[in-house]
Amino acid sequence: MRARTGSSMARALTGVCAAAVLTIATGTGISAAQPGSIQERLRVLLDDTVRGSDVPGAQLVFTERGGEFRITGGVGDLGTGAGFPDDAQVRIASNTKVFVAAVVLQLAGEGRIALDEPLERYMPGEVRGPGGDGTVITVRNLLQHTSGIPDYLSELNLESVDALRRARPPGELIGLGLARPAEFEPGSRAQYSNTNYLLAGELVHRVTGVPVGVEVTRRILLPQGLNDTYWPLAPVEQVLRGPHARAYHQFGDARVDVTDIDAGWGLPDGVMVSTGADLNRFFMALLSGQVLGPAELAEMQRTVPSGDLRRQEEFGLGLFGWVTSCGLQVWGHGGTMHGTFVYGGATADRSITVSMNQIPDILAARTAGVDLDEVVDTALCSV
Repeated sequence: MRARTGSSMARALTGVCAAAVLTIATGTGISAAQPGSIQERLRVLLDDTVRGSDVPGAQLVFTERGGEFRITGGVGDLGTGAGFPDDAQVRIASNTKVFVAAVVLQLAGEGRIALDEPLERYMPGEVRGPGGDGTVITVRNLLQHTSGIPDYLSELNLESVDALRRARPPGELIGLGLARPAEFEPGSRAQYSNTNYLLAGELVHRVTGVPVGVEVTRRILLPQGLNDTYWPLAPVEQVLRGPHARAYHQFGDARVDVTDIDAGWGLPDGVMVSTGADLNRFFMALLSGQVLGPAELAEMQRTVPSGDLRRQEEFGLGLFGWVTSCGLQVWGHGGTMHGTFVYGGATADRSITVSMNQIPDILAARTAGVDLDEVVDTALCSV
């Protein structure tokens, strides 16, 4: 639901993918696509990705200093056949974790949090159970997924619309994770767990006295001018505020429109809404030192192996890092949620975000010879 490598739906969608349409943002300094240009190559790749992944559509936004362009593949609305709006908002799912980690690291830079101190110092008595011990687990362990606390999502059945609408509070979900036996000793290895970021959100609230969504807004969104990015007011706010594509999920044999269901439940592991352009600007600002001080950014980029053979990335503190085919060190996160799949990669000078309006069928894509990461790799290596 909120991890970059979401599980395959293994369902074939038929007859939904139109030809990819290239749109160039005006006034950006990047010229219209010419045959053989990077825009044209990405258009073809995105079209292949949409068709091979059995999703209705996708939008690619590429940003570099001095320019930006967008490419749309397939359809944004199966009912009307319309494409993605130019500045389409999307539920960014686990990309939210990067914003939360950045706030924790800002607090570390202010001396209000120490990364290698146990959680007990800040949240006395809150992390107790078979799944983890707050006297041993550190703040760094949470942000780097080295806590050993099980993922609460494995305890939920979300394969119905009713279940998606049935929001549950963070304390209850944290309890589900802590009630299971720990996966490993803290710090001994890494394993992705959404429970870590529910606790990170609670940590921010405990230290500042302010909800984590408010801290993300005042510390990052407003200073960086990310005007199309926000933390929804759950549970009352279900409809996206700005232009957006429709979002779909396959429940058994039925593809259901889940656009107006906020499956993020207001939680810090995956609730935020943004656009491809805003996400690109955020990652470039983060990696160029505009969000964190040098010491905190260096900590964010200290990685450990993910321990997951499906991943090429290593885990930093809220960031994933990997090396492209051309040897470029890039960073990102990605996110999967009912109705959305958002991934990309960034450096301090360029960034790409691809948003899909349904979770892709990874198995179908591989069978069709489609590598979703090829779009990202091609964009970052061809400029």
